[in-house]
Amino acid sequence: MNGDRVMLTVTRPPQPPYTDAVRRALAGVKDSRVADDLLFLEAWEIRPSSHLGTTLRASQIRRANPALAAEIDAELKARLKSLRLS
Repeated sequence: MNGDRVMLTVTRPPQPPYTDAVRRALAGVKDSRVADDLLFLEAWEIRPSSHLGTTLRASQIRRANPALAAEIDAELKARLKSLRLS
């Protein structure tokens, strides 16, 4: 490399929220506990767990926010479909 230095750029992995649906939902949230629930729901939709307590919490949040759960699901499915087509 003739003595040239190569600069490496370290990038941080994406931070939550990962979906536009949750970003929009969080825009009007002022309670950190509600924000935590919405981020938890998003994480659950991305990678469900078989742990009983986790499953119960996700189920309760989904039941309280059915439209948001559907939006997250649709967005994740659309992303997966576009990745498969690439």
